Amino acid sequence: MLSEIISKSFRCLVNDIERILFFGNKFPPSPALNYIESSCGATSHAPKQFSIQEFMQDGFLWGVPKKRLTIERRKKRMFGAMSGYCKTIIPKTDILVCMHCGHDYERNHLCKNCYNTVKKETEEMQEAILKDLGLSPVEQEVVVLYEGEKETTPPEFWEGKRIVELPKERPAWFSRNLLQKSTATISDRTDVQPDKLG
Repeated sequence: MLSEIISKSFRCLVNDIERILFFGNKFPPSPALNYIESSCGATSHAPKQFSIQEFMQDGFLWGVPKKRLTIERRKKRMFGAMSGYCKTIIPKTDILVCMHCGHDYERNHLCKNCYNTVKKETEEMQEAILKDLGLSPVEQEVVVLYEGEKETTPPEFWEGKRIVELPKERPAWFSRNLLQKSTATISDRTDVQPDKLG
């Protein structure tokens, strides 16, 4: 029952489009589609003016993307494909050489080699802390020392601190000042200029 109603309404739509396109809404419909008119045009109505806006809205299904483009197609659209065409390759001019290790890196980025070195050293420190202190809550300050650093400082300096020693020498790039707390005191004044804060 529902399919018959849909098919009749579709036939009526085709009939109206043919009448508007071929006869300009001035002549009666063609004899070939007369039986459709008798089934769907039960009530008589005054002829409407032809509107291109209604025709474009109701008569066409506009092409819209149904699925998302794959990453391969997006990259081909941006850069091209080596098999077919290749867009112009722009050379990079923001490549710098690291002063510490000599590897290349992009401007405004960290050097990957230095970052991986620091990351590896940090993981070793974390493993040593976990091995010595376990998962117990940290109630005192934890200090990580390298080989031979504990003897160079008086014992009073280490009072109230938990010491974790690593059995190797401190790397040359790892300064001892990195682990020291800042000695700058917070100012109580409120009339300081913005360029002289801190």
